[in-house]
Amino acid sequence: MTSRTLIDLSHTIIDGMKTYPGLPTPIVATHLSREAAEEAYGPGITFQIGLITLCTNTGTYLDVPFHRYADGHDLTGLDLERVAGVPAVCLDRRGETEIDITAAELVGLEGHAVLVRTDHSDHFGTDAYFDAHPHLTARSAEALVNADVACVGIDSLNIDSMDGTDRPLHAGLLRADIPIVEHMTNLAALPESGFEFTAVPPKIEGAGTFTVRAFAAVPN
Repeated sequence: MTSRTLIDLSHTIIDGMKTYPGLPTPIVATHLSREAAEEAYGPGITFQIGLITLCTNTGTYLDVPFHRYADGHDLTGLDLERVAGVPAVCLDRRGETEIDITAAELVGLEGHAVLVRTDHSDHFGTDAYFDAHPHLTARSAEALVNADVACVGIDSLNIDSMDGTDRPLHAGLLRADIPIVEHMTNLAALPESGFEFTAVPPKIEGAGTFTVRAFAAVPN
């Protein structure tokens, strides 16, 4: 077996955390406590069953076409070949707010996950995370679609600019069935290339977005 290191690229979900302005925060609670379990099963026999109320856009999450398009497929239609063990690259675009990914940068990346490092994730959990976030340009959407990449991820509040209501990245990528992973973290731990990327959500009918445990497998 090839030796590898698994690198977690997901934010931890905690009770009351804020991921996106205006969206409800998660409630992490207990349905069956250990004390109640002892009463039901006997002394020393304990179980804990959790109860979570969760907006689908919480923490690190993945979008599929239904998120943007009524006729797009939901999470049940997600092609795992696009998000599980996919060859990947990490583009270092720190210091840029409007990130323009060109066709020249995407040569040979058909079927690859393209992750965009901005280090904006350093502000996650603070008010600064919601201000002047880095995002891709509309030209980037066209380049990524033409390159036929597997999926696209970013460690920022939104892959699109939030100035106005236009969302060209969501429109272009999801129409082309290219999943989007937002609110990633720890991209600084990745090499530029030569690793695999995985971000798989639950198989939920009627949902176009859900939280994922995103990670990279980097050969040692």
